[in-house]
Order: sequence, then C-alpha cells, then structure tokens
Amino acid sequence: MEHPYVPRDLHLPGYVPVTLSMSTIVTVYGLSSLLVVSFVFLFSGRFRNLSKIDRVLMCWWAFTGLTHMILEGYFAFSPEFYKENTGFYLAEVWKEYSKGDSRYAGRDSAIVTVEGITSVLEGPPSLLAVYAIATGKGYSYILQFAIALGQLYGTLVYFITAYLEGDNFAASPFYYYAYYIFANSFWIWIPTLIAVRSWKKISQAVHNQSQSQKKNKVR
Repeated sequence: MEHPYVPRDLHLPGYVPVTLSMSTIVTVYGLSSLLVVSFVFLFSGRFRNLSKIDRVLMCWWAFTGLTHMILEGYFAFSPEFYKENTGFYLAEVWKEYSKGDSRYAGRDSAIVTVEGITSVLEGPPSLLAVYAIATGKGYSYILQFAIALGQLYGTLVYFITAYLEGDNFAASPFYYYAYYIFANSFWIWIPTLIAVRSWKKISQAVHNQSQSQKKNKVR
C-alpha cells in the first residue's frame, strides 16, 4: 500500500492507511483535552488559597502530562503503529500527524529518543506539578522550572534536527503549518512563560530569605 508521506521513497512495509478522518481525530483530542482541563479547573476551585494563574497552570500541567504519557508514550513504545489495522485511536493520531512530519512514521532515531524521554521523564513530573501547586509544596516552582526547561529543550531539538536534515518531511504546506508549526508552538511559548515566572518566584524567595537572615544577624 502506497503511503502519503514525504519523502515518497520512505520505506514503510505493511503500511495501513489512516481510517479516521482528520476532523474526527482532532475533535476527539480536543474534547478529551477540554474535559481534562475543565475537571482540573473546577477541582482546583476547592483550594481557596490558589490564584487563577495557579489554577490555569494546574490545567496546563495535567493536559501536557497526560499528552506526554499517553500520546507520546504510545508512539515511543509502538514502533509499528503504521501497520495498525484496527482503527485504534492512538495509532490513527500518529498516522495522521506523520503527514506533517514523516520522521514519526519513519521512526527517526532523534524523534524516538526525544519522545521516549519526554513521556517518561516529563509526563509523571507534570502530574506531580499539579499536586505540588494544589498543596503549596515548597518545590513547586523548582519542579515547574525544571519541566519547562525540559520541554523547551526537547522542542528545540525537534525543530533543529528537522532543519539540519532539510526540513522536508510534510506532505503539504497545510500539514507543515497546522501540525508541525502550530501544534508544537504551544510547547515553546507556554514553557517559556512558565520558566520565566518560576525563575522570578524562586529568585524572590531566595532574596526574601537572605534579607530575613540579615535582619536576624543584626538583632
């Protein structure tokens, strides 16, 4: 069966075409994400000491954590997803997304490595961040800063390796901008904002502690 990916000579023995429509795949992902975000936002309202920003951050960490663990985790540990013929949703997602970046269908080593590390080392900590924010743990900002830097690193590696390899992995300009650029852009600007905010919070906490120690010495 001939595949729709670029380059056209990409070798995918046993390829089975995607059976779900793009609208179905996007709708299922969008609605499930909305369900998670809505639940976490409503649940976070039980914690009276949380600001709206903290509640929104809880939603983000829940969303991105589950995305890393479920969606990216499936890809990392399912090397022959393109042969799936049962219409399994997660396999369909990656068959469709590969139209924007065929390195996924082709099991590019850099992609598999980045996605594997992301699903294992960033997925669970993202969910831990939800708990840390809700309960006001002292390590909350350090944890968020570390995960955000990890996400930025992974996304930059993702884009840079594509550029170095010719950046010609999309089936059309639509898939290039919709899947490759737009869908991944969230993991650039959101982690950047979180990293900056966390850095400021950590710096302020250290400054306050330093000032407190100086006052105690004077006394």
